[in-house]
Amino acid sequence: MDLTDRPRRLRSDGIRPLVSETTVSASDLIAPVFVDATTDERVPIESMPGHERVPVAEAVARVEEVLATGVEAVIVFGIPESKDAEGSRAWAEDGVVQRATRAITADTDAYVITDVCLCEYTDHGHCGLLEHGAREDPHMTVDNDRTLDRLRRTAVSQAEAGADMIAPSSMTDGMVGAIRTGLDEAGFEPTPVMSYAAKYESAFYGPFRDAADGAPAFGDRRHYQMDPANAREATREVALDVQQGADVLMVKPALPYLDVVRQVSDGFDRPVAAYNVSGEYAMLHAAAENGWLDLEAVAHESLLSIKRAGADLILTYFAEDIAHRL
Repeated sequence: MDLTDRPRRLRSDGIRPLVSETTVSASDLIAPVFVDATTDERVPIESMPGHERVPVAEAVARVEEVLATGVEAVIVFGIPESKDAEGSRAWAEDGVVQRATRAITADTDAYVITDVCLCEYTDHGHCGLLEHGAREDPHMTVDNDRTLDRLRRTAVSQAEAGADMIAPSSMTDGMVGAIRTGLDEAGFEPTPVMSYAAKYESAFYGPFRDAADGAPAFGDRRHYQMDPANAREATREVALDVQQGADVLMVKPALPYLDVVRQVSDGFDRPVAAYNVSGEYAMLHAAAENGWLDLEAVAHESLLSIKRAGADLILTYFAEDIAHRL
């Protein structure tokens, strides 16, 4: 037996950190923040232990809690005071995200990313305007092209409120181009776009839909979010977003799609983000609560795997907890 090559030599405590190939730092992480216009107090999110919806008046305090851990960036999701068929509160000047963004950017040094989608704002819970008859016909859902104008208006209104980066998540064909054009025409050429470029129709989103009150009232999102069976299609989706001006490319979810994260990282010269989604967070918490896993250890290992697959940025509900460890 030839033992001249001994990898274990590089695993002792002194050398191990020096040869570590992958690291996660607090500056790699983006913390989601939920701001709720319907409440005057913090509301725990039962399916996401440790997270809350906060009223607009506490948005700054919530972000300051994030910053205190060393995490520098947040992504803001809003729960509006009212909903309608078009989701018009998404682009309202006094909308929940717009109000929260003004306050956060005025009073903190956080890098503020805003989500652009209509699902939290429409009374039907879909990510855009419905096709005629869609409520009755499960084979019909969102009118892609009519939705683009509403996404553009939402993005511009968020940039006007002070958003540092715009993150469209609706998987609407042409959304990056429409938003890029709208931002440029409104004088926001420097504002980058982080596109949810490969967003799958996943079973891992359940807790988020509780948190953001954005579950579809009927049907599902398979007609506009990607089929979990498809990897090559992700290359096509991402390439289209690059052509339209996306600055950062996101894969969502993260852990079940690490092959896609690697594929995007290898294939495109843009920073890659991965969303460690609510279901991934909730299942690790559930296992830890049963005593089956060490929560901090598996959370850190999960984020390492996402970075190792090629992600430059990670949106994660573990951001604050892991930042303490880092």
